[in-house]
Amino acid sequence: MNRGAILHSCILPDIYAKNRSLLSFRLRTAREDAAECSLAVYARTTPERIRKFRMTCSLRDKEADYYTVEVPFPKVARYQKYYFELVGKGGEKLYLTSWGIQEKVPEDGFFEFLYANEKDCLTIPEWSKGQVYYQIFPERFCNGDRENDPEGCVDWGSAPDRDHYMGGDLRGISSRLDYLEELGVQCLYLTPIFRGDFNHKYATTDYFEVDPSFGTKEELAQLVDACHKKGIRIILDGVFNHCGIHFPPFQDLLEKQEASPYKDWFIVTDFPVTLSHHSYECVGAYKWMPKLNTSNREVREFVLSVMDYWIDKFHIDGWRLDVSDEVDGSVWTQARSFLKEKYPDCLLLGETWGSGRKLMLGNQMDSIMNYIFRDSVRDFFAAESIDAADFDGRLNHMLAEYPEEMQQALYNPLDSHDTERFLYLCGGDKRRLRLAAAFQFVFPGSPVIYYGDEIGMTGANDPDCRGAFIWEKEKQDEKLLRWYRRLAALRKGSEVLRKGSFTAVLCEGRTYGFARSLGEEELYVLLNAGEKKEAVLPVASPGKYKIIFSDREEEEGKTIRARWAEDGGKNGVNGDRMDCQGRLELMAGEWSVLVMEKEKEERGYEE
Repeated sequence: MNRGAILHSCILPDIYAKNRSLLSFRLRTAREDAAECSLAVYARTTPERIRKFRMTCSLRDKEADYYTVEVPFPKVARYQKYYFELVGKGGEKLYLTSWGIQEKVPEDGFFEFLYANEKDCLTIPEWSKGQVYYQIFPERFCNGDRENDPEGCVDWGSAPDRDHYMGGDLRGISSRLDYLEELGVQCLYLTPIFRGDFNHKYATTDYFEVDPSFGTKEELAQLVDACHKKGIRIILDGVFNHCGIHFPPFQDLLEKQEASPYKDWFIVTDFPVTLSHHSYECVGAYKWMPKLNTSNREVREFVLSVMDYWIDKFHIDGWRLDVSDEVDGSVWTQARSFLKEKYPDCLLLGETWGSGRKLMLGNQMDSIMNYIFRDSVRDFFAAESIDAADFDGRLNHMLAEYPEEMQQALYNPLDSHDTERFLYLCGGDKRRLRLAAAFQFVFPGSPVIYYGDEIGMTGANDPDCRGAFIWEKEKQDEKLLRWYRRLAALRKGSEVLRKGSFTAVLCEGRTYGFARSLGEEELYVLLNAGEKKEAVLPVASPGKYKIIFSDREEEEGKTIRARWAEDGGKNGVNGDRMDCQGRLELMAGEWSVLVMEKEKEERGYEE
């Protein structure tokens, strides 16, 4: 076995408490290297009572396998010593302890889990797992009140730029909640609505006021209440990495210089301070957005007061936190401890463009904006720069960054206000968008619709991706809109899609098949991102499988019979992980998707 690839760290996601009496363990090995992996665990005071648990390979990327097991304890998990036993495919046995790899049964050097405190247990808001999000850029969604339009507003639907306004506001969002409800939206994410500079409002000047161009606090309260009555949650955008130059503490710094009581709220590099990125740290070299010194205690307390205020007074359901990976981690640690005590169901969603692992250790964020997901989907469906095997490897590697509970809550976008719209990346080919969206809705995590994608809006990167929503029905793509509604309904109606495991069963060029499993329930998905072809999809057992979703809607409800596998149930992708005794012979159409389930009366079927 490849000894250098064997790894376990005594930190999440390799070990963590799911609750005070249930621990989750994980071990990494080289891909397809081990025949069997087991965990040996015993209490410090009773070493003679060793319990052994066989581990399951739950994820597999291009280089590694990830084995997991959950271990229950009669009361509180505490003072538990453990080690791992690995058996190679040639019969070789190895043991992993905190001292490293050994060839004999270890007698010392064990890993040890000390104590499961209540607040050490990993808790993610249950409502956030598998939710259908809808992201709104408020200035461009809907103009519901022309009286609050900023001076110099351009016509709705004008070419978007960074300077002009079109009049979108909170009342406009409220007026379209029926549309969002029918679409299947479960949570709204609004980009910044607080008083600030520019049409995007990421240069905040007053964190305790709604920007007048968007409306009033009363209108925000009405929007939140109306959302909740429809079963829709709402999160707001918190910009605490930086502020706008008209933020009063920054204005005080400009006026009083070194005598300002706020001079340590910012990271000044040169006095006297002028409006220049040479005077203070800012976002990139953008002088209009000075960075806040989030290592400063007063700044941390200010951030917490803002976050608490909008949850307490307006009952928002959480925060999307801008540039969260550049903020001092102590801010998020304190915010989580403070807010979760008062509002255990509030969501903390961090923006990051790479791995969110440092934010997702159980003491900061519940979820992150998973742009790595977006990049993989872009490369497979839009750019065609990777094949199904590479796609699967990247997806599994991404999931392996996080524990299962966090995988289910990952915020998975195709695009956003900071990227090209996905349809633009597809060169306007809606078949690619449809298939990418279908994958987004059947993959672990929470799918995100960026406003307008569902009706066929397109656009290059910022500011082109921030166009005005097209409300004229004759200009909307009704077929695409129906597609998104069907996907949301499929997602909402399936606990397997929201919380099930994920295992590839077919990676063949541009054709990708996988299983989603939860208990005895299983769904199978076949995606063909290319020309029409015959495909043989491995499934658990022979019998009848019903199509519950298809790009050809008339196929839904039809059944297909799977035959016995001729290779003993070992498929070429994950045959050592998943026993697939059945084979579905399918004709996969161009840019097509099929989602199938085993007919309940056929479970255990044999021929």
